[in-house]
Amino acid sequence: MRAISRRHAYVLVRSPHRLFDVTLWPLVDVVLFGSLAAFVGTGDSSGAATASGYLLAGIVLWHVIYQSQISLSTGFLEETWTRNLLNMMVTPVREVEYVAGVALFGMVKLVMGVGVMVLGALAFFSFETWSLGWGLIPIAITLLIVGWAISLFVIGLVLRFGTGAEALAWGVMFVLLPLSGVFYPIDALPPVLQPLALALPTTHAFSALRQLVDGGGLNWTQVGIAAVGSIAMVVLAAGFLVRMLMLFRKRGYITRYT
Repeated sequence: MRAISRRHAYVLVRSPHRLFDVTLWPLVDVVLFGSLAAFVGTGDSSGAATASGYLLAGIVLWHVIYQSQISLSTGFLEETWTRNLLNMMVTPVREVEYVAGVALFGMVKLVMGVGVMVLGALAFFSFETWSLGWGLIPIAITLLIVGWAISLFVIGLVLRFGTGAEALAWGVMFVLLPLSGVFYPIDALPPVLQPLALALPTTHAFSALRQLVDGGGLNWTQVGIAAVGSIAMVVLAAGFLVRMLMLFRKRGYITRYT
């Protein structure tokens, strides 16, 4: 695990442009949604102030799931881009160790990315994320697990269908974004999409976040539903990845990456 983490750390250090999605992109999101929050919060109504809080808190916590997912997914894709997958498969490193090593390094990138957003929100818009309290921790952990589950699913698709499926590493998150009610209650969604949104653990996590923004304390019911859903997603995604890995070896799909 340590060796895998160091391998990706070396790549990041020698290619500083790879820090774009860890530093500049989160900062752009803070400026974009923070400016939108400042605009809608210019009125005197409490609704405007609440909406601005939803936007800033939502984008900060969204990057928890985004950074956890993209770090693990691109960590695997790095092996395909450099034609290093065959070398990895013949080493004594087990699949669990490899995934854990990439996830470990992904945690470093996660701390960097979210840290940039928290500092940016404070510097540009005087939004103190930590003012929401310790209730942010269980919500963030749930979103972290969901990000890992999505990345395992994406890796499985890449193993099965080749590098053509790597676009899902970015695209699937933008499908999840509107359905999760990151910035608004799901009642605002079209009625036909609301049952689908309720089935997502991220929806309940962000619902609990909005209650924190409203000052109502942590809703443990919503957090519990989100936690159970995130664990179920990880189990299903891991099972799917194992199945795809078996097909990958049985059918000789390794030739796609050599």
